[in-house]
Amino acid sequence: MTTLALTLAGAVLIGVTLGLLGGGGSILAVPLLVYVADLPAKEAIATSLLVVGVTSAVAVLPHARANRVRWRTGLVFGVAGMTGAYAGGRLAEFVPAGVLLTAFALMMLATAVAMLRGRRSAEGRPAPCELPMLRVIVDGVVVGLVTGLVGAGGGFLVVPALALLGGLPMPVAVGTSLVVIAMKSFAGLAGYLSSVQIHWGLAAGVTAAAVVGSLLGGRLAGRIPADLLRRGFGWFVVVMGVFVLAQQLPPVWGLAVGALAVAGTVTLAVWGRRRREHSGQQRLGQPVRRHARTGVER
Repeated sequence: MTTLALTLAGAVLIGVTLGLLGGGGSILAVPLLVYVADLPAKEAIATSLLVVGVTSAVAVLPHARANRVRWRTGLVFGVAGMTGAYAGGRLAEFVPAGVLLTAFALMMLATAVAMLRGRRSAEGRPAPCELPMLRVIVDGVVVGLVTGLVGAGGGFLVVPALALLGGLPMPVAVGTSLVVIAMKSFAGLAGYLSSVQIHWGLAAGVTAAAVVGSLLGGRLAGRIPADLLRRGFGWFVVVMGVFVLAQQLPPVWGLAVGALAVAGTVTLAVWGRRRREHSGQQRLGQPVRRHARTGVER
């Protein structure tokens, strides 16, 4: 009973995360189902795709009402992603579960670094109404393959692709990503169902709890500054990535790798922020001040 209660409470948090950040649902769902609900890794991945797919489809509604969805970009990205997601789901049958979870964690950390460093080239440019179709299709197939392979709904890759590469404002990237996540999650699930059985009762309960959370998250999304939302998303992914990676290694190695991952992420984030500040000062014609003895920019 305690396990079920914890699982459902975690599912509500999954929904809030999806509604608020446009991603991160599977980042929570896979560890929740593996380490709390005690499902085998591949069954947990397949179940997470179902939960995240349904929840994302519901979570997009408040974003659509607030005009925070680029429908053309989202639908084309989603169709391209479905192709890759189905292929990834079929390919996952031949990859060991430990390898899938380790790859999952490493990609989370790489994405977190990108989100925390931000996108310098977007400064001062108007946000595009829609993204170039060739870029959308290529990104969609690649992200979809990862989605199906490691069981991530793709938000932790789609949001950076839309916000960092595509230049969409963070709230719009969040809303648009939910369309993509729903489409790719269902395609990835179809690939998994050929080799994995799902506990449908548990899946239905977790999905219902996540849907409730997603509606709350969607209402909060428009009230939080975009830059704060981006940085919050990045640090959230760091924490979950370190946790999943540590679980795949012996205790001593897990702690060491976790500490190195956090230190590396902080270093890269600070370095990226200083580069953006330096670039901003140059564009405004302001001199870059340096410490008299160390020469460090400030």
